[in-house]
Amino acid sequence: MTKSMTAFASGEAEIGALTINCELRSVNHRYLDISIKLPERLRFAEADIRSAITAKISRGKIECTLTFKKLAKDSPSLFVNREAVAALLAAAQQIEAQMTGPLSFSALDVLAFPGIQQEPELDKETLNRGIAELVGQTLLKLLEVREREGRQLQSLIRDRCKKMQLHAAAARKRIPEVLQAIRNKLKDRIAELVAQPDFDRLEQELVFLAQKLDIDEELDRLETHITEVLRVIEQGEPVGRRLDFLMQEMNREANTLGSKSADKEITKISIELKVLIEQIREQIQNIE
Repeated sequence: MTKSMTAFASGEAEIGALTINCELRSVNHRYLDISIKLPERLRFAEADIRSAITAKISRGKIECTLTFKKLAKDSPSLFVNREAVAALLAAAQQIEAQMTGPLSFSALDVLAFPGIQQEPELDKETLNRGIAELVGQTLLKLLEVREREGRQLQSLIRDRCKKMQLHAAAARKRIPEVLQAIRNKLKDRIAELVAQPDFDRLEQELVFLAQKLDIDEELDRLETHITEVLRVIEQGEPVGRRLDFLMQEMNREANTLGSKSADKEITKISIELKVLIEQIREQIQNIE
């Protein structure tokens, strides 16, 4: 199944005394680029989160953000670092001893001092299991969105490939008419200029001209590439890079088709083919 690289998913879970929110954003990128944003207290989970994402996604710029808030029902009123308070008071006494007039300060002033209020210790094992489950569930949601977007891209690519097949068939059908028109035009022109034209020589020149203007090979390769694109988009593995390469090859054939063209209808077909190829190329930029 073709997968898009553009998606968003979020999830939330209560783990211990915390409510943790996970957001995953995915956009197109040439390679796999993972950015993980965590609060300092959850930094221990970064390696496992990165491994979980790498196991499921092979291409795209992925941003994973975790935030948390304390559960009100489980939050204790206050944790005080008693050792820090003792050290602060001892330092204050030493300073006051050197002052002519000691300055008083309240308990609230003490609490506002850095390091006095202390966060409770987290159960890292419980948190790590909970975070792994939360990230895993959010990742599944992200993959569902990527697959859903991928199906839409697949449909758009398939439709444009079918249009290219119709244009290629029209160009192939047009070739005998173009060659016959050139033959008639040259015969009429030579007949006007020469009393006894050498039609054998004329046929040789027409054969040479037909070889020069022959676009069968380009059409064959173009149709082969289109068939390959239709096959590739049905595969379950990442196909974005292969599709991008095929677009380069198809564009080359469409350009050669236009340069060889001796007919305005085939020239128009070449332009239409290049427009369709460019439309597919834009869609492929979002495919994993």
